[in-house]
Amino acid sequence: MNPFTLLIKPSGSDCNIDCKYCFYKNRSAKVGTGKQRMSLKVLEKLVKDYLALEFGINGFAWQGGEPTLMGLGFFKEVVRLQNEYKRQDQVIENSLQTNSILLDDDWCEFLHENNFLVGISIDGPKNFNDHYRVNFNSDGTFDKVMAAIKRCKKHGVQFNTLTLLNNNNVEHVKELFDFFVENDIKYQQFIPCVETNPKMGEVADFSITPKQYGDFLCGLFDLWYEYGPEKISIRDFDSIISFCLSGKHTICTFSKQCSGYIVVEHTGKCFCCDFFVRGEFGLGNIFETNIAQLACSNIKRKFARNKQKLPSKCLVCRHLDVCRGGCMKDRVVIDDLQNKQNYFCESYKSFFDYSMPRFMQIAAKVASGQQDFNR
Repeated sequence: MNPFTLLIKPSGSDCNIDCKYCFYKNRSAKVGTGKQRMSLKVLEKLVKDYLALEFGINGFAWQGGEPTLMGLGFFKEVVRLQNEYKRQDQVIENSLQTNSILLDDDWCEFLHENNFLVGISIDGPKNFNDHYRVNFNSDGTFDKVMAAIKRCKKHGVQFNTLTLLNNNNVEHVKELFDFFVENDIKYQQFIPCVETNPKMGEVADFSITPKQYGDFLCGLFDLWYEYGPEKISIRDFDSIISFCLSGKHTICTFSKQCSGYIVVEHTGKCFCCDFFVRGEFGLGNIFETNIAQLACSNIKRKFARNKQKLPSKCLVCRHLDVCRGGCMKDRVVIDDLQNKQNYFCESYKSFFDYSMPRFMQIAAKVASGQQDFNR
C-alpha cells in the first residue's frame, strides 16, 4: 500500500470567526453545523489503526473549521496516543491549519516542543485581511493574527502563511509580497478563490478571474525570482522546482492522481477529498471498516483516477506534464458535451509560458550545486 496522509477535521466545520468567503457557507447542511467535536474514542481508533499500517512517515494534518477549538488538552492527548502506538522507527508529522486566534503562549510552547508545522491564515496587510476575515461581530482579525505570529516566532514554532487570493487582494501582488518580506515570513502559500453561489449558479463575487490569477502568478514569480528563490519558499513554486528536478510534484494540485490523503471527519466518517465531502465520495466510517480498506476502496481508486480524465485541449497542451489539469474542484463544464477543463486553465498557461524557462534554470543550478534550495 502506498503511504497516505490523514486530513483530520476534529471540530468539523465549527469555527470561531466568520470569514465571508468561507467555503462551508456554500456546503450542504449535511456537512454539519454548530458545535462539532471529535470524541477521544474516535481519536484513539484513528491514531491506532493508522499507525498500525506501519508507514515510515505518518502524516496527521489537523484542519477545520478551526481545529484549536478542540482545546490544548485534546492535542496533548493526540501526541500521547501517537507515542503510545507508533513503532520506534516510525516518524510522526503533525501539521495544524489555523486562524491562530487562540494561539497563546501555552499553545505555542506545545507546538514547538512537539514539532507541529503550523499554517496561519492571513490575507496580507490589515486592509486586505480584514475585508473578509472577520469575527461574528464583523470586527477584523488582523491584529490578533499578527500577535499570534509574534508569539510563534518567540517560541520557535515552525509556521507558514496561507493567503486566499480573492477579488480584494489579488491585484496587489507587490503589496502582499512586501508585507510578508517585511514581517520576515519565509514560507508562504497562495490559494486562488473560486466559489459558486449555489442559489444563482454563478461564480461568487469574492472569487477571482483566470486573468487575475495568471497576472498574479507572473507578478509573484518576478518578485520572488528577483528577491532570491533560496530566501523565500512559495509552496506552488517549490513544487514546480521539484517537478523540474525529479518529475514529481510536492502538492496534489498538479499531481497525476488525487491519492495522497483521505479526509476524516469528527465522527470517523471518511471522504476522498476535502473539496468533495458529499455522499458519492464517502468512503465509510473507521468504526465499520478498517482505514486501510477505506483508502484502497474502489470509490477512492476511481476518484484518484478521475483526475486523468482530461479534455482534448489538455492532452495536446505543451504544459500537460507539469499541470495535469490542475485541481479537480476547479474543473467546470466548457461546452454542451459536458467536457470539463480547469477554471484557471488560461492562468496556468500564461504562467507556465512566462516562467518555465527560469524554473528550469533554477533547477539546473540546484542540481549542479550552484544554488542552495534546502526546504
